[in-house]
Amino acid sequence: MQQPPATLKRGLTTRHIRFMALGSAIGTGLFYGSANAIQMAGPSVLLAYLIGGVVAYIIMRALGEMSVHSPNAGSFSRYAQDNLGPLAGYITGWTYCFEILIVAIADVTAFGIYMGVWFPAVPHWVWVLSVVLIIGVINLLNVKAFGELEFWFSFFKVATIIVMIVAGLGIIIWGIGNGGQPTGIHNLWTNGGFFSHGVMGMILSLQMVVFAYGGIEIIGITAGEASEPEKSIPQAINSVPWRILVFYVGTLFVIMSIFPWDQVGTEGSPFVLTFQKLGIHTAAGILNFVVLTASLSAINSDVFGVGRMLHGMAGQGHAPAIFARVSRQGIPWVTVLVMMMALLLAVYLNYIMPENIFLVIASLATFATVWVWIMILCSQIAFRRKLSAQQVKALVFPMPGGVVTSVIGVAFLLFIIGLIGYFPTTRISLYVGGVWVVALLMGFVIMQWHKSQRLATSRNG
Repeated sequence: MQQPPATLKRGLTTRHIRFMALGSAIGTGLFYGSANAIQMAGPSVLLAYLIGGVVAYIIMRALGEMSVHSPNAGSFSRYAQDNLGPLAGYITGWTYCFEILIVAIADVTAFGIYMGVWFPAVPHWVWVLSVVLIIGVINLLNVKAFGELEFWFSFFKVATIIVMIVAGLGIIIWGIGNGGQPTGIHNLWTNGGFFSHGVMGMILSLQMVVFAYGGIEIIGITAGEASEPEKSIPQAINSVPWRILVFYVGTLFVIMSIFPWDQVGTEGSPFVLTFQKLGIHTAAGILNFVVLTASLSAINSDVFGVGRMLHGMAGQGHAPAIFARVSRQGIPWVTVLVMMMALLLAVYLNYIMPENIFLVIASLATFATVWVWIMILCSQIAFRRKLSAQQVKALVFPMPGGVVTSVIGVAFLLFIIGLIGYFPTTRISLYVGGVWVVALLMGFVIMQWHKSQRLATSRNG
């Protein structure tokens, strides 16, 4: 008797999904990319992270509405296809893969930078190659083992951030570790004011903020392997607001309170550098270990997200059929191997341009993130328009404000695209993004032509 083909296993619990979202959203964008955002905005970057957090939550609620209604590993690529048409699904899926590949390159690049704090004589590319191989092996395990590892990666990271915030408050209030001299919070306004670079500085930092939040949409992809998506997805999404308050706003509040914002550099994580500058070298070493595990966690989630998206797209006919292959453990092993090979590009980039790579990569990832988020919101708008008033009332996890909220989110994201074009250093990402979209359109046309040729041949045969 012929055995049924292997499929994805529903082995991810609410606990796994919640911490996978943490792993993807709380990583390089916070621990390293926040330094660039701080330099752009000064202390007002706190407001930028709050604004970006509200928009990120809007994205998650729009995605959550569709994910709970129709759990699918193809997630927003499938929702774009169903609600906006095959072309939208095709571009959205491939752009998400592009986004997460770029984010993963940023994450492995940051890993090399963090290791450079301890081993300055070792080239960054050596560490990047090592981490690509390690993460690849982890992702070839069964999904429950992957979820468990991701849980512990993220749990350790989250626990340490909380400890760091508490320790930082100790420095701010009681001067613990600072010779008994409380730092207070005057650094938030005495070094050029809260809006040190004006309101425009805060606005310009929003593109780095969006980069930091990029990746949280992985919650929608986990729906295909969640054991109880109608329960786990809403719980994970509803935890987004407090995560933003604690892990982004809380940590940066502590850092910029105990250390002047204008002396926070980009030669490593501002978390680590802050404690080094204060002379607390033991804490700095511990924090460097934490940001290392944070980047491992983020890369882990990145590889998972691309693998599942490509698997879902292969099922829709938008990616090569080989990506649909699944191991006996329920792992889309071909997509994992392809992602590992693609990440070897990061090894090469760190070899040829180790100093300037991060900002360029971050702007490319931001463009792709914004595109995917816009498509999520547009899919939700089209999804709602297909429903009757009775069906809208019956939604298990409806988006607050419905279509109006999504339209506001789209307007904000179009503004972010304008910001990317404002900077000469990041403007190149718009050109690259434009070429990417044109290439996808050409690919779609070719794919449709091949389909029509196959249909014609089969009819004639």
